[in-house]
Amino acid sequence: MKVKKRVYINTILTSFLLLMATNNGYSQASKNGQTSSLPKLKISENHHYFVTESGKPFFWLGDTGWLTFGKLDREGVNKYFEDRKAKGFNVVQIMVLHNINAVNVYGDAALINEDVSKPLTTPGNNFNNAAEYDYWDHVDYTLEVARKNGIYLAMVPVWGTNVSKGDKVNKEQAIKYAKFLADRYKNKTNVIWLNGGDTHGNEFKDIWNAIGNTLKTNNPDQLVTFHPFGRTDSSDDYHNASWLDFNMFQSGHRRYDQDTLPNSFKEDNYKFVQRDLTLKPTKPTLDGEPSYEGIPHGLHDTLQPLWKASDVRRYGYWSVFAGAAGYTYGHNAVMQMFRKGDKPAYGNKVLWTDAIHAPGAGQMVYIKKLMLDFPYLERVPDQTLIANQGEKYDYVVATRGKNYALIYTYTGRKLSINMGKIAGNKVEASWYDPRNGKTTKIGIFDNKGTKEFQPSGKKEDGNDWVLLLKSI
Repeated sequence: MKVKKRVYINTILTSFLLLMATNNGYSQASKNGQTSSLPKLKISENHHYFVTESGKPFFWLGDTGWLTFGKLDREGVNKYFEDRKAKGFNVVQIMVLHNINAVNVYGDAALINEDVSKPLTTPGNNFNNAAEYDYWDHVDYTLEVARKNGIYLAMVPVWGTNVSKGDKVNKEQAIKYAKFLADRYKNKTNVIWLNGGDTHGNEFKDIWNAIGNTLKTNNPDQLVTFHPFGRTDSSDDYHNASWLDFNMFQSGHRRYDQDTLPNSFKEDNYKFVQRDLTLKPTKPTLDGEPSYEGIPHGLHDTLQPLWKASDVRRYGYWSVFAGAAGYTYGHNAVMQMFRKGDKPAYGNKVLWTDAIHAPGAGQMVYIKKLMLDFPYLERVPDQTLIANQGEKYDYVVATRGKNYALIYTYTGRKLSINMGKIAGNKVEASWYDPRNGKTTKIGIFDNKGTKEFQPSGKKEDGNDWVLLLKSI
């Protein structure tokens, strides 16, 4: 017999919320009376980027709402996704199962006897009847709210620690569970799968391959990748796996001086992109977990300084200009959906309802807008534009198309640019502010030789700017 500790919402309030959702343009019905779906996503013809099924460029702007399914009620789900839509996010990375004893905010267990091959489901999905509304119905509800807000859910089937620590999940169980997920969500066009989950890809490969193969074989139109451990990349172990559509790396939360791993790229997340794009077959890649805003440097020592908005901007522009297909932002409080009374992780003291308004979250849309303001699919990384590339925080990164070039500096240092890399005898130069998306024209210049450009403000970490060059 299924027992629930249930938090009820009265019928009037429920009806009111549904009415408000409809009035805000979130009605499930399309003009033909059917539920409208988000476009399916696929890999671009040059295998570097994402596009919709009609070929429209799709820039992945992700957020890490890892614990949404377990910790947010329906009202919280609505609030979170409406906010992320307003801020330009189009992907949310989320755990289906954080633990095999997962229970959601309504007291609904996900599994029978903590066995992933036995999801606990009930007939019906009536929220006002506790016997009909289960863990998976709440997942369904969240997926629908995400869809209404134009957001794709990049879902981790089961978080990596459940596989890597002990014998909680075996291959046979994993296959049955993945088949359940594939069957339940086969008609959901806003589902992307993140296999793994903060785990070493070279361990338990039989289980991760089993999950990946099952998901991809049953639903070939849904994209699949692998979310790896910090400072590692899906390409390390699964680049040639038939189920892996694109690569994802976790650049992690440590500073240069905190990273003692051999052969590590440290904070230089653009190096993951540069390496991945040399691999065959060519696949898109992106940073799926850089340093979170509001989390301590190094993650575990709460006395360390916290990563700031300028840091998450740097990781974004560095990796995207290097050729990444998008970028995932994260905030310490939001990734754990921290509520009053919760035991905090990583020293967090901020409620998720406040943290969604953190400066970095509001600034991420400007990198997405910038990328889509120019011909996107012709874009290539090109470091030959830069005569003084620099290293560590002084590193300067460039990307260009036929008639435009974009150059990013994190420290506001003087840029020395090799002209003549884009078309035209003249170029119009402007500064783009990553903090607010505003553009300030500099002037018209001959498109030849080497020219210097000086951003406003003093040279210091966080005084970041993008130099825009356009052919005229």
